Amino acid sequence: MERVVITVTGRDRVGIVARIASTLAENHVNILDIRQSIMGDLFTMIMLVDISKSKCAFEELVKRLNRVGEEIGVKVIVQHEDIFKYMHRI
Repeated sequence: MERVVITVTGRDRVGIVARIASTLAENHVNILDIRQSIMGDLFTMIMLVDISKSKCAFEELVKRLNRVGEEIGVKVIVQHEDIFKYMHRI
């Protein structure tokens, strides 16, 4: 399993989860866990996904998710799980 953390932030609007999840599904990426929160008009979502069966390389998946993020007006950050854990350790 090759796990990746995807963080999405931006102004809340209809369709954010659907667009990100559709992009992942189109590329055979499995969502392992998903958490989202809405505070006022601020949307935040963190996903843990498995990219081991992805149809594209990690770098290409990052580009595709960033493109979707730009289209829907949110910031998408994609990191390998190990990098995410290293950056957020106490």
